[in-house]
Amino acid sequence: MSYPIPSKMWQRVSIVILFLLIPSVGIAILRQSATVAVPANQTPASSTPKTSILPNHPDYQALQALVKQYSCVVPVQNFGTLPVTRTEFATVLNACVNRSNELIATDAKIVTPADMKILQRLQSEFAPELATLKSPIEELEARSPITPNQPTRERIQTESTRKTQAVPTAPLLSIPSGSSVQDQVANRANMPKLQSGSIGRVAPEPQTDSRFNTENYNRIEDNPFHRVGNDPLSTFSIDVDTASYSNVRRFITQGELPPKDAVRIEELINYFTYNYPQPKGERPFSVTTEVAAAPWNPQHKLVQVGLQGKRLESKTLPPSNLVFLIDVSGSMDDPNKLPLVQQSLKLLVNQLRPEDRVSLVVYAGNAGLVLPATPGSQKSTILAAIDRLKAGGSTAGGQGIELAYKIAKESFLKSGTNRVILATDGDFNVGVSSDGDLTRLIEQKREQGIFLTVLGFGTGNYKDGKMEQLADKGNGNYAYIDTLLEAKKVLVNDLRGTLFTIAKDVKIQVEFNPAKVQAYRLIGYENRLLQNQDFNDDKKDAGDIGAGHSVTALYEIIPTGTKSDVKLPEIDPLRYQHSGETASDAAGNELMQVKLRYKSPQDSTSQLITQAIQDDDLRTDQIPSTNLRFAAAVATFGMVLRDSEYKGDASYDLVMKLATQGKGEDQEGYRGEFIRLVEQSRGLITRK
Repeated sequence: MSYPIPSKMWQRVSIVILFLLIPSVGIAILRQSATVAVPANQTPASSTPKTSILPNHPDYQALQALVKQYSCVVPVQNFGTLPVTRTEFATVLNACVNRSNELIATDAKIVTPADMKILQRLQSEFAPELATLKSPIEELEARSPITPNQPTRERIQTESTRKTQAVPTAPLLSIPSGSSVQDQVANRANMPKLQSGSIGRVAPEPQTDSRFNTENYNRIEDNPFHRVGNDPLSTFSIDVDTASYSNVRRFITQGELPPKDAVRIEELINYFTYNYPQPKGERPFSVTTEVAAAPWNPQHKLVQVGLQGKRLESKTLPPSNLVFLIDVSGSMDDPNKLPLVQQSLKLLVNQLRPEDRVSLVVYAGNAGLVLPATPGSQKSTILAAIDRLKAGGSTAGGQGIELAYKIAKESFLKSGTNRVILATDGDFNVGVSSDGDLTRLIEQKREQGIFLTVLGFGTGNYKDGKMEQLADKGNGNYAYIDTLLEAKKVLVNDLRGTLFTIAKDVKIQVEFNPAKVQAYRLIGYENRLLQNQDFNDDKKDAGDIGAGHSVTALYEIIPTGTKSDVKLPEIDPLRYQHSGETASDAAGNELMQVKLRYKSPQDSTSQLITQAIQDDDLRTDQIPSTNLRFAAAVATFGMVLRDSEYKGDASYDLVMKLATQGKGEDQEGYRGEFIRLVEQSRGLITRK
C-alpha cells in the first residue's frame, strides 16, 4: 500500500539532493543569502565590514546618483558595478559630503535641498562606519554634518580632513611594516576597472608595480654645506613653481607618503604667499631679509631672502593671447585628467576680458585646431569648445606644441601677453621630436615673446620631471592640479601671477663674509643652481616673477667659530689665499651680501639690485616673524619627508609648532590646510 508524499516534503528532499549532488550550487546560494543588504530604513545591530550592499539597493543607487550629479571623488574601485562593504560605502559617502561642502562654499544653492536630505539621512544610517574614518584629534571636534556656509578653503578642507579624508577605507588603516597598500587591496586590484564613461572621479589606490605606476621624478640630491673659505659665492635662479606641493598633498591624502624625489622644498615653500612689503618706485619687486636661529639646529642660523612682485590691478593689465594646448590622448581618459582639465579651464575662461583672445589646440595621434582665436567676450563659444573634448589615441606632444606656437604667433600681441597653456599628464610617448628638440623649440619661442605655462594632471603615469623642464625652458610656471579647488587657486586667485610676467631671468647671487660665516647651504633649488659666472651673463636663462608673486629662499649657515655636529667637506688649506678666520673684516658687521639681476619682460639687458645683511646678535627675547617661522615650518616638513641628512632635530612635532606659531591671518586657509596635512603625515608614520 502506498501513501502520497506531500509537495512540501518533495521540495525539501529536492533541495537536500541538490546540495549533495552539486556542492558548488549550494555554496553559492548560501553566499548569496549572506550578502543581502540591510534595508534602507533599518540600522543593523552589528556593523560588520562583511555585510555587503548590492548595487540594486536603494541606498547604493541614491549615493551613486549623488556621485554622478556632483562629480564626487570615489576612493573605492568598482563602486557602481560591484557590491561594497558598509565601510567602503561610508568612505564614498564621506567623499560626497566633502564635495558638497566644497560646492556650497562657492554657491549655497548648488546642492539641492532634496540631495542635502539624502546625504544627512545616509550619514545618520552609516554613523558608526563614518566614525571609523576619523582620527583621534578630529574626534575632538563636533560640528554639523554639512555646514551651509564655508567661505574659506580652510573651512572646506577642515570638513574634508575631519570627515572624509581621502585615505584608504577601514581595512587599510593599519598596514604592517614591510607590506604595501597594494598588497592589502589585492582582491580589488584584480577586479575589472571602471570603463570609460563610468560615474564619479576614481581616486586610484597606490600602486607599487612599475607596470601599473610609471610616474617619473628626476633625482634630487640635497644641497650640501660649502666652506666659505673655499667657495664664498652661491648662485641660483629663482623658482615660482608650486607643482611639488599639490602633488605631495595628493600622495598624503591618498594615504601614502610621497617619493622623496617628488619633494622639491623650494616649491613647497613658494606655494604660500608671505607678508612681504610691496616694492617702491620703479622696481618690479621688493627684497626682504631676516636672520634667526635654525629651528632644527639652534647652533646654526637661518637666513630668509624674500622677493615680492608688484601687484597690478586688472584694469591695468595688458590684453592676453592665450592658446590652450590640451592633451586628449588615451592616457588622459581618466576622471581626474581630461574632465578635471575641462572644469579647470572653464574657471579661467570666466576671468577673461573682451580684449583677451583664446585659441584651443588638441593633440593625440595628430594635432588639431579646435577653436581659432576667439575674443574673451564670447565665453559660450569657448566653453562649448572645451566641452567637446574627448580622450583617445596616442600622444604626439611635439606636434601639438608646434601647432600651438604657430597659432600663438598668428595672433601675437606686441603690447600684450602671449602664452601657451599646456594641460597634460606629461606622457609624451609618440612625439615627432626628441626631448632635446622639444626644449630647443620652446627656448626659441621664448625668445620671440611666447611663454609656456604647464599644468599637470592625473596619477599613475605622471611625468613630473619632463613637465618641470618644459615650463622652465618656456619662461613659465608649473603647477599640478589635483582638485578643482587647486585649479581655482592657480587659475583664478593667482591668475595675474600665472599669466603676467613683471620680471624675467631673475637670478640671485650671495657672497658670504668668511669672518662671520664658516659654512652655508641653500635649502632646496637643487635643480636651479647656476655657475657663478652665469650671474653676469645676460644670455643665461633664469626664473620669472609674475604680478603679485612672492619668492622665498632659505640659507642655513654655520657661524665662524661654531663647532657643529654637521660634517663639513674636508679641503686642504689654500697656499695663496687667506683663510676665513684670518681674513681682514673689510665688510664690518656684514653677514652676507645679496645681489639680484633681472630683466624687464621686453628687455634683453639685466638690472642689478644689491643688499647687505647685517649680523645682528640674536637676543633671547627676539621673536622671528610669522613669515620666517612658517617658511621654516615648510622647509622642516620637506626635510622630514625627504629624510634629509641635514634635518638635525627636525620632526613632525617641530613642524606643527612652527606652523602654528607662523600661521598668521591665513584668509584663504592654505596654511591651515598645511597644518592638517602635517598631522595626516604623522598619522601615516604612526600606522606604519
